[in-house]
Amino acid sequence: MPGPDPGVEAVAEQEPPIVLATAAETRAFGHQLAALLPPAALLLLSGPLGAGKTCLVQGLAEALGVREPVTSPTFALAQHYPGLVHLDLYRLPGGGAADELFAQEEEVARELGWLLAVEWPERLCWPPCDAWRLRLEPAGEGRHLWLQSPSPLGFNPDPAAPGPAAAADG
Repeated sequence: MPGPDPGVEAVAEQEPPIVLATAAETRAFGHQLAALLPPAALLLLSGPLGAGKTCLVQGLAEALGVREPVTSPTFALAQHYPGLVHLDLYRLPGGGAADELFAQEEEVARELGWLLAVEWPERLCWPPCDAWRLRLEPAGEGRHLWLQSPSPLGFNPDPAAPGPAAAADG
């Protein structure tokens, strides 16, 4: 059972993970996160199917004032709500198609000053370094969450993530 709400500021780049016991806690964390993220932020959401990525985006959307139901864009690929673009790259093969759709939606989100939340960023050839990264993992009935703010100077500290060296080698 999680303790008192630590607040989003306390979990940025935190180890061990935040424990979210229920879908309601995951949505509530999304509310808090919306207050932390700067305008036109990019949020990359990783985790397996059923980890709670869309649930967290629902909390973000509620905090941004979205009144319509927020659903997974797995089949539509992208959903636009006031203040939020929700992108899901799950059905796309890694590489070209995912990168092209991401570039189009990122341009729209930045032009409008909206948050861009991307599920399945692993499909991108080269995920952007200026992104907030959030990882959700199922843990019993709940989930564990890790949050990382954008890296200073565009450095990507995740050695498993593709970057300039990986692109040059491939």
